[in-house]
Amino acid sequence: MSLHQTILDGSQKAFLSCYLENLSLVERLHRLLLDVIKDEFERLHILEINSVQALLLFNIGENEVTAGELKTRGYYQGSNVSYNLKKLVDLGYMHHQRSDIDRRSVRVRLTDKGASVRRQLGELFTRQAEIIEKRALVGINGMDEINSALKRMERFWTEQIRYIY
Repeated sequence: MSLHQTILDGSQKAFLSCYLENLSLVERLHRLLLDVIKDEFERLHILEINSVQALLLFNIGENEVTAGELKTRGYYQGSNVSYNLKKLVDLGYMHHQRSDIDRRSVRVRLTDKGASVRRQLGELFTRQAEIIEKRALVGINGMDEINSALKRMERFWTEQIRYIY
């Protein structure tokens, strides 16, 4: 028997159980998304970049950003951003340029090759959204509710991190 089972009442146990299931689902959904992208890229014979790098290209879009901004803007969730940026630059998916003002800072943006990958991911996501809508798996109201709940969780976790320091 775990500690939380001995000290929590029924409603607290039920809420904790739902919360833990949410955490598990968020993690599994992210992994599944990466697998879906990987499968699509294998089908398209795009094998030189991985799904994390492809998602990074998609999230950057038309923006020009620094490596630090990738995390703060939510474009990149991983820990090895330098490696992925270098690889994408080396493979011709991204341009990089040192800032004239601060030589330590490097700004990156997509090349035409990177924009092509972004378009292909956009097409994949569009097809998936159409299928979800067509099958009535989740309606627009449900999507809005999910997004609202996830944003509230994001704000909560952000506040938790701020309180630690």
